Amino acid sequence: MKSLWMDRSGSAAAEMALVSPMLIALMFGSFELGNYFMSEHAVAKAVRDGARFASRLPVSTYSCPSGGADGSAGSFATGTTTQQSQIKNITRTGSIDGSATPRLSYWSAAQEAAGLPTGSPITLTITCRLASNFSGALSGMPGNIPVITVAANVRYPSVLTQVGFASANLRLNSQSQAPVMGL
Repeated sequence: MKSLWMDRSGSAAAEMALVSPMLIALMFGSFELGNYFMSEHAVAKAVRDGARFASRLPVSTYSCPSGGADGSAGSFATGTTTQQSQIKNITRTGSIDGSATPRLSYWSAAQEAAGLPTGSPITLTITCRLASNFSGALSGMPGNIPVITVAANVRYPSVLTQVGFASANLRLNSQSQAPVMGL
């Protein structure tokens, strides 16, 4: 019995069996966290690019009535559906015509067309702001200034969902705002 008690030939295997679940959880957790942050950054960059592109479209693309209250809702001018789809294409793919590879492999045009229960993954909102609220080049402009908000709500396919450890309803949400300069 004493020789069995002093035998250490299997101690490394026993220690590995005890530590391996924690190491596997740490490995998959760090992989998932890194993937999530990379995807979140891609969506944030995408909406920022979309808002920047939208702010440089001609002012005539937006309808912001003069004399309205600060923060009132604006709209797209009639016949600007092409510009709206260009903004969404820039946001999703980085190209005006949408032919480039999506910024995230699972952010497809099919998902955009299908929409979400609460609306489209990319939403465009126009708010009319008084020029007196701005400084610099926009402060002397007459009337209201349209401010475009580009928001994205993208489904995030977690790696851990595949093995049953995470919710399948994870979403990446981001939005960016820019005053329209019409350059």
